[in-house]
Amino acid sequence: MSTEIRVPTLGESVTEATIGQWFKKVGDTVNADEPLVELETDKVTIEVPAPAAGVLEAIAANPGDTVDVNALLGVIAAAGAGVAAAAPAAAPTPAKAEVPAANAAGPEPIQATDRSPAPSAQKLIAENGLDAGNIAGSGKSGQVLKEDVLAALVRPAAPAAAPAPAAAPVAAKPAAPRAPTAAGDAEREERVKMTRLRQTIARRLKDAQNTAAMLTTFNEVDMKPVMDLRNSYKELFEKKHGVKLGFMGFFAKAVVHALKEIPAVNAEIDGDDLIYKQYAHLGVAVGTDKGLVVPVVRNADQMSIAEIEKEIGNLGKKARDGQLSMADMQGGTFTISNGGVYGSLMSTPILNAPQSGILGMHKIQERPVVVGGQIVIRPMMYLALSYDHRIVDGKEAVTFLVRVKESLEAPERLVLDL
Repeated sequence: MSTEIRVPTLGESVTEATIGQWFKKVGDTVNADEPLVELETDKVTIEVPAPAAGVLEAIAANPGDTVDVNALLGVIAAAGAGVAAAAPAAAPTPAKAEVPAANAAGPEPIQATDRSPAPSAQKLIAENGLDAGNIAGSGKSGQVLKEDVLAALVRPAAPAAAPAPAAAPVAAKPAAPRAPTAAGDAEREERVKMTRLRQTIARRLKDAQNTAAMLTTFNEVDMKPVMDLRNSYKELFEKKHGVKLGFMGFFAKAVVHALKEIPAVNAEIDGDDLIYKQYAHLGVAVGTDKGLVVPVVRNADQMSIAEIEKEIGNLGKKARDGQLSMADMQGGTFTISNGGVYGSLMSTPILNAPQSGILGMHKIQERPVVVGGQIVIRPMMYLALSYDHRIVDGKEAVTFLVRVKESLEAPERLVLDL
């Protein structure tokens, strides 16, 4: 008995994924719930576990293929029948390998049969949109069996490849041709297909630029008060709460306080309506080796600095380990991006649509500033607020950033809710 491996439900609004890599090969023994294949969606990377123990009998989708929800990925044969099932499936392979060549030579490459496909084969044919007439049957009188359909799914389809030259010019028209490469340079280039996550990042960022009336305002903050407070209590804080006291907790609380005063920065446009959020779900941009992801700290307005630090730490670890779920990525109302960890002194962050605001943090750098008529050296940080001018007026944007600055330069305001 065989068990099908299918694409699971990927989450709200996600209908397709790209095959990342297979952890097993055809013929390998697999255990129930053992990770079999990695799927990349436009938001997260997930692993599909084996639905049953046995032997991987066939793989129906290869790395780089795009698959829909519930599409067939492969088949697992029962442990006792795995070897026996694999042998008959492999036996007719040479004959089937000649099918594409026959197609090129004549219009009737497959011997006709009056017998209908086996029920299990018919089910696979219907689910995968195949044509039974293009599948060579290995059963009695040429009947198409389940193994024949699986082999057709695994084997590259020649008929699909044939029309490609004709379709290529039509698809290529919108794209500008790549500039010619010098002969000596071509050998030193590497062409790599963009991951689905990278494609989505590119599309969403460009959509944000095309849709929103985006503008950025800047300010700078004296980080000395926060740094002094952190140095005084970081050991006690970590001992009590089990998490290090960083800067993100302070920034998140400062943002929450400012959002309460300037609700437009926490709003979004829906058609002709403005939706004001009575809650603050803060997205925290995290850089990973696969690209930028933005997990969400939910109800940050109801959390303490310690709770925020713990949640950011947990989400950051999950992001780096590739363990973020769809729920971790959805519903953000405002985003904080910390380019300072990479040494950025100033930037203009792009909105995370449909949000109307994103705060950019930057490198803390000692600079001469005037305090009370005296020139002193202080650890300063530039802050950048990019906002959607369709919702947020300039006065509101500047006021929001000033409130964040005031909270950080007098952190007792965060405790006293001032």
